[in-house]
Amino acid sequence: MQFHHHGYVSGDPRIQPAAGCGVDRPDELPAEVDVLIVGSGPAGMIAAAQLAQFDDIVTRMVERRPGRLEIGQADGIQARSVETFQAFGFANRIIDEAYRITEMCFWKPDPQLPENIVRAARTPDDPTGISEFPHLIVNQARVLDYFAEVARNAPTRSVPDYGWEFVTLQVADDDDHPVIATLERTAGPDAGSRRTIRARYVIGCDGARSRVRESIGRELVGDRANHAWGVMDVLAETDFPDIRTKCAIQSHDGGSILLIPREGNYLFRMYVDLGEVTGKDGGDVRHTSQQEVEARANRILHPYTLTVKEVCWRSVYEVGHRLTDKFDDVPAELTGTRSPRVFITGDACHTHSAKAGQGMNVSLQDGWNIAWKLGHVLQGRASAALLDTYSAERQVIAQNLIDFDRQWSSLMAAKPDELSDPTELETFYVKTAEFPAGLMTQYPPSMIIDGAARQQLATGFPLGKRFRSNVVTRVCDANPVHLGHHHRADGRWRIYVFADRPRAGEDSRATAFADWISTSPQSPVVAYTPAGADVDAWFDVKIIYQQPYDDVDLGRVPAAYRPKVGPFSVVDHELVYAADPADDIFDSRGVDRDGVLVVVRPDHYVADVLSLDDSAALADFFARIFPVDKGTPASAGESVPIS
Repeated sequence: MQFHHHGYVSGDPRIQPAAGCGVDRPDELPAEVDVLIVGSGPAGMIAAAQLAQFDDIVTRMVERRPGRLEIGQADGIQARSVETFQAFGFANRIIDEAYRITEMCFWKPDPQLPENIVRAARTPDDPTGISEFPHLIVNQARVLDYFAEVARNAPTRSVPDYGWEFVTLQVADDDDHPVIATLERTAGPDAGSRRTIRARYVIGCDGARSRVRESIGRELVGDRANHAWGVMDVLAETDFPDIRTKCAIQSHDGGSILLIPREGNYLFRMYVDLGEVTGKDGGDVRHTSQQEVEARANRILHPYTLTVKEVCWRSVYEVGHRLTDKFDDVPAELTGTRSPRVFITGDACHTHSAKAGQGMNVSLQDGWNIAWKLGHVLQGRASAALLDTYSAERQVIAQNLIDFDRQWSSLMAAKPDELSDPTELETFYVKTAEFPAGLMTQYPPSMIIDGAARQQLATGFPLGKRFRSNVVTRVCDANPVHLGHHHRADGRWRIYVFADRPRAGEDSRATAFADWISTSPQSPVVAYTPAGADVDAWFDVKIIYQQPYDDVDLGRVPAAYRPKVGPFSVVDHELVYAADPADDIFDSRGVDRDGVLVVVRPDHYVADVLSLDDSAALADFFARIFPVDKGTPASAGESVPIS
């Protein structure tokens, strides 16, 4: 975390100074907003937290509940989400309070006594080390609390507007605030009253029964539910030995259980198989009693027993896989002819079972994806064409998730004798580990993802996939740090300069690039950074040298990699790194030692890989996104005032 560059900070450095529309922010909903977020679930909260970093964008989030969520239904936090938490500044705090999954146990019928279950296998949760971050279990409500804190501490001082329910919307011809949303008060003395708000854009994060989705004519289409599960968070007495380990439990004839230990040591969640449903029961399965769910769980766990002492939360749900054809309000045949104004996220546009632990995780990436793009468009950094990439990117990911979940749910519901191989369930779990960890997402080429013509320059940073961090040594203080952990959710693009072999200050491609990035009119830093802003306001340029850290002379590192920032024009020393001798990033990520540029989007995804001397291609890439000249700032080594 960096602070003090605007003056001494004696309080909590996570609380940024109020700025822009955060100064004297009105308590009441204004008549006009830039972005209206409907729903304060995972997608809504992360979108609010991201947009809160853009201090000149008026964002309001409405929620029908009278206050914060107290009991969340989602609980699984995949590695990609923890990476995301790191970007928003609270990964370590939530790791400390969460349950950490390190392995999964598989229980099956005892071959000698099939009516009993026995442990058949243990598998590590991350057998290949695909992320340095853990797989966690924590209450969804706490995740929302952390994002709410980020938004509240941001320059715009964003907080949810509780007690407002979205009714409907229409998109008018008005180019300024064309979306007219009708809201109804659900709490307080004026409950039942209605009002309209005009918005430039609306993000629908209002769940599977989304009214925003209905308002734009989208429908969830897909398989009807054919299997029911009872889910319960409980405090219980049991002699089952793996009660504090994630387990998939398959009985001979009593169905199956997915056991998820919860944070805090005592609580755990069980998804209990209630069997197939025909669709002709009129939804009766949803009325299955808690006593019946517990009895079912005991039959599956035999010879072990379970006595529930307290039910903290319970539900009965039917597995269904449904998806909308697009995630915005523009008909497919009109894509590219007009810009979307309304977007849907999370359960509003894709539904699936809870057992793969993906609902909250995928929703978070939906919300982050659209939020930074709206920030760019509303600030004039990018044309409205950028917004077309939201549905194009996220709809495919949702389809992939549904395909995966259909397989996982079927395997979980199958009886052991129905499997082609006795180890099919655990084999599938290990082979597909990268997908449920949220790390298989790979966006196709677009205006913000270049083609793969130069992928061989950095094979460990696949284009369209998230930037996979690696340990490096920070030169200024000799600390080993994870390079990707310093990519914060501040709306900036990252340009990682992997230096060629010469030392700092010697004639090299890295030195020549430093001169170009700080002086050339074609440089994105020069061409697009707003006049009067810090030189690193929109682009964060970092360099990684091949030499050991003590062989890098900071005094000879070009000023482009040591910019002066803030009103006192102080040097940022934390942008210069060296390869860690124990885990050389050039080797581990397949980086060409003649020098490489890796461009990373504000949401962590690799956008381009280029040769270190291919500055023209870098200029062309950003010219597709940043079409408007913002005025030439001071060079990287000079002080600039803060507006």
